[in-house]
Amino acid sequence: MIDYKINQTPVINLLRPTWDFTLIYEKTLIYTLRDNYSSLDFFKHAFHVSDSKGLCACEQCIVQLDDDPWFAERFNQSIHPLMSRDNSELSDDTYRWWQWLQAERKPANFTQVVEELFQVIPDEVLYMDASPDRCRTCSVVGNSGNLKGTHYGSLIDSSDFIIRMNQAPTRGFERDVGSRTTHHLMYPESAIDLENSTSLVLIPFKTLDLQWILSALTTGTIKQTYLPVMSKIKANKDKVLIYSPTFFKYIYEAWLEGHGRYPSTGFLSLLFAIHICDQVNVFGFGADQNGNWHHYWEENLLSGAFRHTGVHDGDYEYNVTLLLADKHKIKMFKGR
Repeated sequence: MIDYKINQTPVINLLRPTWDFTLIYEKTLIYTLRDNYSSLDFFKHAFHVSDSKGLCACEQCIVQLDDDPWFAERFNQSIHPLMSRDNSELSDDTYRWWQWLQAERKPANFTQVVEELFQVIPDEVLYMDASPDRCRTCSVVGNSGNLKGTHYGSLIDSSDFIIRMNQAPTRGFERDVGSRTTHHLMYPESAIDLENSTSLVLIPFKTLDLQWILSALTTGTIKQTYLPVMSKIKANKDKVLIYSPTFFKYIYEAWLEGHGRYPSTGFLSLLFAIHICDQVNVFGFGADQNGNWHHYWEENLLSGAFRHTGVHDGDYEYNVTLLLADKHKIKMFKGR
């Protein structure tokens, strides 16, 4: 059953929140319409979809025309995962929330820092090329010890994008975790050197983090945040990307519903993939078969104290991840 009602504040808006009518599909708020489109015609127009094609060229796409209500309520494609000059302005509410994450005492002028940063790294809007002709496959590779002995490496490396996070070594572990990395998400305190072909995706928790990446690519003057950090980093400055604080907050509110202080790097990586890819395989999330939470490069099975910091709600995040798999939005490889 499909009907329409006037509503100026849509719950889910895959483009821009400027439409005049709300589409109700099976009693679930899905989209807001302008002009005289039928619901299906509107999707076809927005995504250039013909009757014979889906929203992507993969066998199964993350976004569907007749999407799952739980997913549709949360998924908002109008909020881009990466920051550019054009979308860098933060609302007062977003800025306050973001600065609260690590309680920076005397932050520098955010607008000025962003301007200086985009004089060094590219100011581009990437990955907005979704179409019925695109099938972008992605592997999100977590750091769980359940990867040991899996021989997932060649499967991981076969994806278009391979997304890793934090320390995540590959050398010596190629058979299980693969050798390719297209995107590596990190923050200053978890930074490592990268290959020239890899995009460094910085997750900033504070203005100082933006200053750090600028310094680490140039002068090397910043050596400490709340911990000692790498003063210089080996990375291709032409492939440095910045995770958007607005997108960060959207994940926390829409997907985690306020659980934990803020999302983990793993969950941020997963939602990054869901918004830029058409098909997502997930590796290295969760405990191993014996219930141990540890990293695949560590021998200490009791090293998973990171789960109990109080900063992240690991159990809630993992349950959302399992639900995404259950709804066929991602495919999880649970390892050993």
